[in-house]
Amino acid sequence: MISFYLNGRMQHVDAEPHLSVLDLLRERLNQTGTKEGCASGDCGACTVAIGEVDADGRLHYHSANACIMPAHQLSGRHLVTVEGISHGDELHPCQAAMVEHHGSQCGFCTPGIVMSLFTLHEHQRQQPAPLTPQRLEAALGGNLCRCTGYRPIRDAALAMHDTPGFRPAWLDDLSLADALATDVGGPGASPSERNVASSGAETSGAETTNASGFYQPHSLADLVALRQRFPEARLVAGGTDLWLEVTQQLKDLPQVIDVTRVTELLTVESAADDLGRSGVWIGAAVTYSRLEPLFAEHYPAFAHLLHRLGSGQVRNRGTLGGNVANASPIGDTPPVLLALDARLRLTGPGGSRTLAASEFFLGYRDTALGDDEVLEAIFLPHLANDQQLKVWKLSKRREDDISAVLGAFSWRVVGGRLADVRLAFGGMAAIPARATGAEAALEGKPADSASLGAVSEALAQDFTPMSDVRGSSEYRQDAAAALLERLLLVIASSAQGAAQNATSPGASSADARDHSDTLATEVMLHAYAH
Repeated sequence: MISFYLNGRMQHVDAEPHLSVLDLLRERLNQTGTKEGCASGDCGACTVAIGEVDADGRLHYHSANACIMPAHQLSGRHLVTVEGISHGDELHPCQAAMVEHHGSQCGFCTPGIVMSLFTLHEHQRQQPAPLTPQRLEAALGGNLCRCTGYRPIRDAALAMHDTPGFRPAWLDDLSLADALATDVGGPGASPSERNVASSGAETSGAETTNASGFYQPHSLADLVALRQRFPEARLVAGGTDLWLEVTQQLKDLPQVIDVTRVTELLTVESAADDLGRSGVWIGAAVTYSRLEPLFAEHYPAFAHLLHRLGSGQVRNRGTLGGNVANASPIGDTPPVLLALDARLRLTGPGGSRTLAASEFFLGYRDTALGDDEVLEAIFLPHLANDQQLKVWKLSKRREDDISAVLGAFSWRVVGGRLADVRLAFGGMAAIPARATGAEAALEGKPADSASLGAVSEALAQDFTPMSDVRGSSEYRQDAAAALLERLLLVIASSAQGAAQNATSPGASSADARDHSDTLATEVMLHAYAH
């Protein structure tokens, strides 16, 4: 049994483990305003808003793709659809603005666009801030208008905050947040309340039973116990990849274990790793959206990559741990972990163990994770003062697309020479991997572009990429070599800036590190790296 709120009203629904939110709406609840377009989380026609209570008891909404979100994850949440934000002819400001500015053409994708605008409107209301082009792009980047009517949609987005309209009563109903936090298993519920509310599960110690086959443990101990008891069950976090097996391959998933309610997997903690390095431990179920402020502060290049990882709907549900454990050779984040020398904590019945990210990927979608283990957390070491990180993704679209090739590069310059060079790639082999030959060709060399020939030759020996629909083997090899050429140009321009600062009175080390961002060459490179 799933207990949740739909447009302000409590719902109790039985559902199979593999049922999606979209199918629940359209086939079980007769709410057909939400549309199915691609059924893979790409087009945004099925966008809905999910309300969750934060640690302070406040209700916040985020956009999600209903087609690839497991219905059971609605437990203890407030689901808002396009039907719920208007009343008869009275329209919500985002809907009224779409009408006034002619933002709807054929209308098929309009409900999803409206719901993305609804969540943006709520964010603006709760935390007023300038609606910059970047924020607008992030909010609508996951919604495709097949009629290409983007200009009036943009106009509607910019105008909706000054457009009068209907406001559902539940948006200002404080009791709804209280109900979500207690009655149906929200963050404020006691363990017994949460376990009963979570899809009808009942928990006694580490033993969890659920007639539906969908399990939602709330502790790491219960998760490990379920993993041991049901070794064939599929683990799900955001579902942004796993649920494609349901929508594209028409598979049934008889047993599913949801990790998104496990407290230990939702933490972000500044602490040392087992090697004594300072950094951040990130729980495997922490979403990309939660990580954006952290990455912006400590790993700007990684934060820049997140802007191009899927869409806002995907980043609101997808997790770093899921991207790693999925072990796709074209996953966006694993090459960055390799470049940063990240560590992974795996936990099973026998306890926890920690290993380097480079030891985790064994073969195509094959990892060092034991059958009874789970990925608990990822450790990212802090960048050293003189350490640089660059991440560049090549794909057919700028937003909401899968990589053809992704390069993540880390290095230091010591005495004018390169040190601690780490060059990691996705899309070049069956696993995310470092280009060890190319690294050796750069290690200890002067910080200029003179080593390009040797590096390109070494790279050709490091990888023999495959051909597929995203790029031929030849394209991938040439693209990876071009990324290394770009890297050497960045290194050379940075070294030039450092040399200029060294001869300038009052120049600081920070000036030397940041100087390359002001150079015309670097600006040009970033334009293509966006």
